[in-house]
Order: sequence, then structure tokens, then C-alpha cells
Amino acid sequence: MPEEFDYVIVGAGSAGCVVALRLSEAGKTVCVLEAGPTDKDPYIQIPAGYVKNIFSTTRTWNFLSEGIPGSDGRQIKLVQGRGVGGSSAINGLIYNRGQPDDFNTWAQKGNPGWGYEDVVPYFKRSERRIGKGDARYRGFDGPLTVTDAHSRDPLCDMFVKAATSLGFPYTDDYNGDGQEGVGTWQFTIDTTGRWLIRQSAARAFLKPALKTGRVSLRANSSATRILFRDGEAVGVEYRKGGKGGPVSEVRARREVILSSGALNSPRLLQISGVGPKEHLRSLGVEVIRDIPGVGANLSDHFQLRVATKVRGLSTVNERGRGIPLAWEIAKWAAGRPSLLGMAPTLMRLFFRSDPALDNPDLQISFTPGSYQEGIPGLLDRYPGITLGGHQQRPESRGFVRARSTDIDVQPAIQPNYLSTEADQKAIIQIVRTARRILHTPTFAPHVVEEVFPGSSVQSDSEILDFARKRGGTVYHHTGTARMGPDGDAGAVVDPRLRVRGLRGLRVVDASIMPTPISGPTNAASIMIGEKGADLILEDEKAA
Repeated sequence: MPEEFDYVIVGAGSAGCVVALRLSEAGKTVCVLEAGPTDKDPYIQIPAGYVKNIFSTTRTWNFLSEGIPGSDGRQIKLVQGRGVGGSSAINGLIYNRGQPDDFNTWAQKGNPGWGYEDVVPYFKRSERRIGKGDARYRGFDGPLTVTDAHSRDPLCDMFVKAATSLGFPYTDDYNGDGQEGVGTWQFTIDTTGRWLIRQSAARAFLKPALKTGRVSLRANSSATRILFRDGEAVGVEYRKGGKGGPVSEVRARREVILSSGALNSPRLLQISGVGPKEHLRSLGVEVIRDIPGVGANLSDHFQLRVATKVRGLSTVNERGRGIPLAWEIAKWAAGRPSLLGMAPTLMRLFFRSDPALDNPDLQISFTPGSYQEGIPGLLDRYPGITLGGHQQRPESRGFVRARSTDIDVQPAIQPNYLSTEADQKAIIQIVRTARRILHTPTFAPHVVEEVFPGSSVQSDSEILDFARKRGGTVYHHTGTARMGPDGDAGAVVDPRLRVRGLRGLRVVDASIMPTPISGPTNAASIMIGEKGADLILEDEKAA
């Protein structure tokens, strides 16, 4: 007989770990299925291990997009975390909730309970803010440590000086009452112990959930199909180990919860018989529920970097190799400020492309280093700095479609980057603003040459052409099982995150976002996990 639990969660990522903790605290039994390995790898714990994790073939889903018309027909790697902690175990460690109007827009689209004032309590409940913060917005005793940079590179102060000299305001806490302006990022790094350690969702939420004794974690266990009976999800079929491993079932007395991320949750729905009926039939899948929006509405942030060779400045490039790197390792081991305790980018600037806009729509991040071909981890052999930016609320939309019922066959993913005029104008303005910062008296005396895109790329058409050829993702995939009210033909889940027309099945992850947020997905996915857990428990009590 298959094992039974009150709830089965598919995916031990940012949202899934939170749901597991909150359900276990309420006395529920939970089985968490995770396709990838455990989080014991030391590169996960060290903040600078990001540069290794992002290339890992075991800790990531190394998806490859379809040829993208707006990106010169290129296929682009689309990485998503695969393993305990999900993307929170491999990401750039930035904690950015997004803007209040991101969530107010969700509510205005017919999703009551998802406005900013509704979700702030869930952000606060999850957070243990180390440092300054307004108690109206920030939490100080939750499981997730959120801190400022442990040490400040002098180049970061130069970035602030350059940006403010152009009229951009300094903003101390972009997760407080306003995002616009320049300042430092905040990070999911635990600074309370001897060593600076990545604070993934697994460390913050799943680890204490496992201690309750009510949560069973199955790592290296790929969900292959959701099991249905008379329109109700009753369990999950999964495979232990790699390809060809034994297949088992686990049953859910109450609900099955999908928390596999915006590239995997819609795929699992589709191969289980939930999605556009024509597509399901082409796969040879029995149609359990015809929901056209499953896999549609894919959104992602598209980034372009401006990198320059500099002189007279000490950058990460020199400290990140050879004897200087050995010294940085020794400092980290001794609990001192070190490159190993740093995130890949340190500073941020949120700004408006048009002063008439109510909120900033563009973002630039600053790194006191530069990378060969723009690839994180491959430091240039000369001193360099990088400013990378993207549009915060892109208009381009794509899709995710399963190609096969075999979980080892990659889905078709089409992000459709730069498919709208607004997105094209945004990427041009980001480059021009980055150059304005580099041309200020603060940086100009130190700039030797612009390496990427390069001084030959000047006109709008040249910048756009370069972006099509060389720009890429920052891995913020959302929207493929979006939330919406009754009558919204494209909605996959209702505002309580229940899959429409089915019982016992919810999606609780970044898939449900109706529109993209003005930031990475980790912080908002954790909030979705907090709110989703409350909705689950409320509905169980009502039933």
C-alpha cells in the first residue's frame, strides 16, 4: 500500500519549504518530494559559491529555450534550482520584495487578499531582519535572516557618489516604504554565527520543519505524475533516483501542493492531464481538466551588462584568483570579511525611464568586478567593473509546454524576450544610464575602455541589436499557472491558489503571479508560501 500523509508537496524550493514548516507547525503530516539532491554541498553554504552552483549539472535544471525571435534566434540557458532549497540554494542571495503596486495590481486584476497591505504581514512573518528597518514593513523574529552587506567595498561608495551626482536619490531600505533610488542590496545571508552562511529556504524553513517529526523529505525523487480520482488529486507518482529508478506512489489525504517553480509546475500539470486539451492530446495524455492557461503567460527579466576595464582601482578580479584568493579563503574561515562572504552583486539603483511614471521601472546592479563574456564565475584577467540592468515589469510573454510525458525530456520553453517596443526601449535606456554613471567625474578618470558592449555600439539600433545577440536571463521566471478570478479564461488557479475545476490540488510558487514583480522571485515566493499555507489551513478548517 502507498504511504499516506495529510499533504504532499512537490518541490522543496522557496515556497515549498515554507508550506512544509507551517503545515507541520499546525500538526499536519507532510511528504516533500524533491527531484534534486540534498543541500549538503559546501558550495551552497558559502555565499560566493553562487559562481559554482549556477553551472552545476546536478543542482540545477539546465533548460534550454526555443530559438527566441527577439534575441537573434538564439537558444538561451534557463537555469532553475534543482535540489533541496530550490533556487534559494543557488541564487544571487538578493532579498527584494518588489514594489507595493506590484501586489496592488494583482488585487486589481480580481484577486482579493493579494494587495500590498494584505501580503506585508506574510513578508514580515517570514523575516528576521538584521539591521535597520521600519517595523511597519519589516519583520525581526521570523526564520529567514535578511542582512546588509557584511563589509562594504570602496567601489560601492563610488557607485553611490556617481549615481547621486546625477540626481538619483539615496534610499536606505528599498524593502520599506519606497524602492526608488541608489543604495546597497540586502541579502539572505546569516551573519549571526562565526561564518557567513547562505540562508536558503531549506535552512530557514525546511530544517525546523523536519525537526517536528511530521515532515518526510524525499530527495532525488522526481514527481512523474499527479494521481487523480473523480476530479480530485489524491497523490503523486514519483521515481526514486535517476532515470530508470523504481517508481512509487505517495497519497495525500487532504491535498497535493505543486511548488516546483514556473518552469516545472506547468509541465507536471500538463503531463498529468491538466492543461490545454489539444496539447495534452498531442502528448497522448488523458485530459483530466482542460485549462488553456497552463504553461502560458511566462515572464522573465532580460538583462544586459555594461562592463569596463579600469585602472587605479582594486576590483574583485585581482582578489579572486591565485594567492589573493587563498588569503580570502583564509579570512572567511577565520570569520573575517572576505570575498567568500559576498554576493555576486552588491549595489542597486531603481529609477524611472520617464519622470511621469508613478514608480521606477528600470533597475541597475553594480558589481566591483567583471566577467569574461559576461559569465559569472569567469573573472576577467584585468581590473574591471560591471553595471547590469533590466526592465522591472517586462511586457513580453512566452510559454512552457511539455514535449513528452517522460520527465527527463526537456519542455519547450519560449520566453519571447524583447518582443514588445516597451521592452526594447527599456534595454536601450539601461545601457545609456549605465554609461552616464561611468562617465561621471567619480568613475571617468579610472575607465580605460568599455569592453561590453564596447564603444563601437552607440546608436539605439546598435544597442538593441547587441542586446538581441548578447543579452540574457536573470532567471526570474513567473506566471505560468497564473492566479485569476472566475471568468478569467487564462487563469489556472483561483485567489486561494486552488487549480480550477479540480479538488485537492493547489499551486503555491512563482507560477501563480499574474504579472511580474519588480525584483527577483525568492522573497515573493516565500511570501506566497506563507500565505498559501494559511489558505490551506483555513480551507481545511472550513471543510
